[in-house]
Amino acid sequence: MTFVRTVLGDIPPGELGVTYAHEHLIIDGGRPVLMEPDFDLSDVERMTAEVASAAALGLSAAVDAMPCDAGRNAAKLAELSRRTGVHIIAPTGLHHDRYYGSAHWSHRVSVAELAGLFIADIVDGIDAYDYAGPVVRRTAHRAGIIKIAGSADRLSTRDARVFEAAAIAHARTGVPILTHCERGTGAAEQLRFLMDHGVGADHVILSHIDKLVDRGLHRELLGTGAVGEYDGSFRWKADEPNGTLQLLTWMLEDGLVDQIVLGMDAARQGYYRAYGGRPGLTWLLDGFSAAMEEHGLEAAVRHRLFLDNPARVLMFASLPQGGAR
Repeated sequence: MTFVRTVLGDIPPGELGVTYAHEHLIIDGGRPVLMEPDFDLSDVERMTAEVASAAALGLSAAVDAMPCDAGRNAAKLAELSRRTGVHIIAPTGLHHDRYYGSAHWSHRVSVAELAGLFIADIVDGIDAYDYAGPVVRRTAHRAGIIKIAGSADRLSTRDARVFEAAAIAHARTGVPILTHCERGTGAAEQLRFLMDHGVGADHVILSHIDKLVDRGLHRELLGTGAVGEYDGSFRWKADEPNGTLQLLTWMLEDGLVDQIVLGMDAARQGYYRAYGGRPGLTWLLDGFSAAMEEHGLEAAVRHRLFLDNPARVLMFASLPQGGAR
């Protein structure tokens, strides 16, 4: 039986509905907030209002992309989902090394131990303390995706350990993998590494790659069966072409639009109206959807981008009988 694992439980993929594929709905402290206070997205009341405004336009599901010990809070994500009725997929995995530092525990455990922590989040429940201390207490909220990050242009030695652990966890659970491509780079190496470690390309989502407006590169990446996550639509300057729109148009012409999902990656207070920022979480369903319509990306195409493609790529892979879930 196929399923998507949300923070409140497993659902059939067809129940996801309109989905944002890479968001930051809750960032509750941790080193990222110490480094950049604008990353503080800990206020459930404000984010409830933000998510509800997008839900009023049709948003039905979102992937949260803040992984272990970087401000993840499974209880707050679950509360946000209950209050808004929006399905939220919570992550496990690890972010950039810069969000942890050289003394972090992730440098001292083995690849197998890292994989074990990821698997426990997926199968047993996310740690209430976010792996930030010596005590682990499993919640009822399980991870439905692995978020991992590559460095600019390449995988560092530390990145490779994390990617290998993610591949092990995928093999044991069937969980989809969401990668961070720094400044849009490194996607080919990330994908090759994961495939070399047994992960099917169709279970990999490569984030931020629309930062590189290169038709040949996107044709090559998406042609493998991997999925590209485009989230730069609101970041292009008013006096320049919208590269995300251009890539979507090209990929539709090239028959690869089924390999794309959309998100905002809005990880700052300054992007959310509930915090006094802009454009707000409604952007993809109002301003950008209107822009897509004007550029010939009609309702049927948007249905594939927002509904069909996420439902396919966010479901767990089938495992041999007896595999972990």
